[in-house]
Amino acid sequence: MSTETSVLWEESLPGGSIWSHVFKRGTALRVTDTEGGANVSVLFYNADNFVERYNMPDTLKCQHTAHLTKGHCLYSDMGRVLASITHDDLGWHDPLAGFSNKAIVTRQFGEGSYQTLRNDWHTNAHDLILVELAKYGMNERDFAASVNLFSKVVVEEDGSFRYVEGHSPAGSTVELRSDMNTLMILCTCPHPMAPGGAWAPKPVGLTVKRVPLPTLHDPCRLSRPENGRGFTLTERYFL
Repeated sequence: MSTETSVLWEESLPGGSIWSHVFKRGTALRVTDTEGGANVSVLFYNADNFVERYNMPDTLKCQHTAHLTKGHCLYSDMGRVLASITHDDLGWHDPLAGFSNKAIVTRQFGEGSYQTLRNDWHTNAHDLILVELAKYGMNERDFAASVNLFSKVVVEEDGSFRYVEGHSPAGSTVELRSDMNTLMILCTCPHPMAPGGAWAPKPVGLTVKRVPLPTLHDPCRLSRPENGRGFTLTERYFL
């Protein structure tokens, strides 16, 4: 099989928006923080069986980490690898803090209804994701943990979370390889721990690519012994 990649689709996702796509096994999504300071909350589901979805505790404990970067895998609640991070300019993405809701956004940025602000209204991740889930026959019971791309949250010695401002400069990229047929839902609302002020959620660029399937020497497979077992379970699923 050729190791060359091919671009299948490119577009820009505005700040404060929602987007989803079913990524076939052997495709990847490259996300680019075009202006700097973006946050992208991503949810992951097995596109062939939505009951199976991203499991944050298993993902972190089996890879002995509290953040995500290149070489890490995103595990489902059935022990399979939904996606892998194959490229990362930043070295740290937040899997802990979750996504925003209306109360959080109002506290950060004040009231901002559509009736008053029209297209500049203050959206929130909870409501946008709920609408997107409905397109796939799911509802609020199907919320899962998110991964917040381009955001950094540090766990302090006392267990508290600290949001790091200015983490992602313009042009930063991260690439997610789909190792199953994976529904990814992306929301570009601000991080729930971001400082408030003027409402200015940042856009991102999206590039969908065809990529080779992971080999026995794949860096994500080899980064942890547990990942080897995860890929084996995933490959058995597609026999």
